Amino acid sequence: MTAPINVAVGILMRDNGDVLLGQRPEGKPYAGYWEFPGGKVEEYESIADALRREFVEELGITVVSAEPWCCVEHVYPHAHVRLHFYISREWQGEPQSLEGQAFSWQGSVDVEPLLPATIPLIEWLDRVRYPGQAA
Repeated sequence: MTAPINVAVGILMRDNGDVLLGQRPEGKPYAGYWEFPGGKVEEYESIADALRREFVEELGITVVSAEPWCCVEHVYPHAHVRLHFYISREWQGEPQSLEGQAFSWQGSVDVEPLLPATIPLIEWLDRVRYPGQAA
C-alpha cells in the first residue's frame, strides 16, 4: 500500500451549528458526492496553511481561526488519504463557488450521496455541534 496523501479538510460551522458541505465537481473521483471542503497538502505546506490556501481557492474566504478536530485515514480505490479535519467558526467573506461546485449549509445533514470517509464523522460532529443532546 502506498503512503497516504495528506488532505486538509475544513468544517465551517455557523453559530447555530450549520456546516458547509460541497459537492464534488465533474471530472473528479466521486463526482456528485458531498463532502467538507479542502484539498491536498503540498510538500512545502503545513496542514493549517493548506487549509487556508484551499479555502481561498475553493470558496474565496479567509479563515481567521481553525482548531484541529480529528484525523481519519480512508482507502479509496483511487487513493489512500489521511484527512486532517479542522473546525472553523471564524472566517472573512461569504463562501462562493469558485470551482463550479454546489454548496449547501446543513443543520441535520440530508444531502446524498456523502463521500464514504465523511459518513462516520457526521455523528461525531453532531456531538460538537449540539453538545448535551443525544447523538
